[in-house]
Amino acid sequence: MFAQDRARKLAILIITCVGFFMVLLDTSIVNVALPTIQTDFHASLTDLQWMVDAYTLPFAALLLTAGSLGDRFGRKRLFLIGLIGFTLGSALCALAPNLQLLIAGRALQGAGGAALSPGSLSLLVAAFTDHKERTQALGIWSGISGLALAAGPVVGGVLIRVSNWPAIFFVNLPIGTLVFILGWRILAESRNPHARRLDLPGQVLAIAGLASLTYALIEGESAGWTSPLILSLFASAAAFLIAFLVVEARVREPLLPLQLFKSVVFSTANAAAAVVGFALLSTVFFVTQYFQSVQGYSALDAGLRTLPSSMGIFLTAPVAGQVAARFGPRVPITLGALLSGVALLLLIRLDPTTSYANIWWNQGMYGIGFGLMLSPLTAAGLSTIPQHRAGLGSAVLNTSRQIGSVFGIALLGALVEQQFINNLFSKLSNLGIPGSISQKMVATIASAGAEGGQVQFSGSLPVASHVLHQVINQAFTDSLHISFLTTGTLLLFTGGVCALLLKVPRHVEADKDIPSDTPEELVPASGEI
Repeated sequence: MFAQDRARKLAILIITCVGFFMVLLDTSIVNVALPTIQTDFHASLTDLQWMVDAYTLPFAALLLTAGSLGDRFGRKRLFLIGLIGFTLGSALCALAPNLQLLIAGRALQGAGGAALSPGSLSLLVAAFTDHKERTQALGIWSGISGLALAAGPVVGGVLIRVSNWPAIFFVNLPIGTLVFILGWRILAESRNPHARRLDLPGQVLAIAGLASLTYALIEGESAGWTSPLILSLFASAAAFLIAFLVVEARVREPLLPLQLFKSVVFSTANAAAAVVGFALLSTVFFVTQYFQSVQGYSALDAGLRTLPSSMGIFLTAPVAGQVAARFGPRVPITLGALLSGVALLLLIRLDPTTSYANIWWNQGMYGIGFGLMLSPLTAAGLSTIPQHRAGLGSAVLNTSRQIGSVFGIALLGALVEQQFINNLFSKLSNLGIPGSISQKMVATIASAGAEGGQVQFSGSLPVASHVLHQVINQAFTDSLHISFLTTGTLLLFTGGVCALLLKVPRHVEADKDIPSDTPEELVPASGEI
């Protein structure tokens, strides 16, 4: 009997962790595939931004509601529904004949992931009732995020080398199907009889506001920042988000309890979590583009070259919890923000020919910095709110980080694209090419998504092709500097703010986001990237 119980718990641990791993893997695995996808579909930088944000936007927007749906209608049911959505989205991505369907598949993946993630944690907590066993199981579950971050680029590179980019999505189909079959047979259903009511108006307004703002930021360059479409989207986003705050302040059981933000520490931790998401995903996005599009490395080689940053996070995150427990969360958070901020500012020295020996330690430096911030931010944020709301507070912190990721790609992508166009026009003009011809060449290159790549022009070129290639590489690399400057400065500022405002007792534990006495309240808390 005892052996059967242990076997069943082990099966539940494997099912929930593998499902969670799939969701997190797809936040990092796609980056190494973007240049190949760009070539196949003649995609622009804007299209690549949508490839990433189409996944993170629904994931961030639906995460809070997904936890409530699981509590009300069943965690197993929601986990399996999310798994179906994620797997079907993967199939749509793998079989997509055009970029539009590929982006739609990514959105379905993100929505499925938002449903799957809270269910995986709640099912795990319900299965492991012994405190020691639960702590061990949750440690494994939390470690999955770091493992997925480290494995994603390498796994993606291997799959692309042996096949092509659809393989990074096809691989989810057999795994998702197997996890569904095992989950259907083994997982036990659980609900919370005191589940919060669904805040449908709040959810609709949140999605509308975030989607409008994201669309305006990503499409602003191509449509024109002062065009009626973009201006109306910015106005709509402001109206939706203001209406969201009004609704949340009035409903009895809001999607986002604004009372939580009366705590300066909780508000500061959420702002810092958003900055981490903003800086981390955008940095991974642009550094991967640099390795492949500018320096010409294959997907696998580029994936291997991102390992210092992901391994820095993976190895430092557990240590950060111990440092926070001994010295208080403020110490690792402040140190991490300063370390990653300085590392990103140092990336401003990159040029197309920078050797890897001058890059890898920089990546490791900001990886360690981000790793020092992740779990202590959760511990700090939860230190001033009631224990019975720890699960909700954890979900809010995770949502803040995901929203930061969405806007990091959208805003910094817009800045980099605009800077690339300006740099390229200036460099072509410096070669003596007339302004009208330079404008046409810039438009062709930008629309072809050829940052660092080769472009086919009709007619003869006013400059040698190898010279044009060098100019494109230099213009794109220079444009990345604005991203590193923005994120580095923001992280340094965040470190200063956290040093002043995150006054948290030293005894706060880094795993407080996983309260052992309130499993029905739990939603995803730890380091999703």
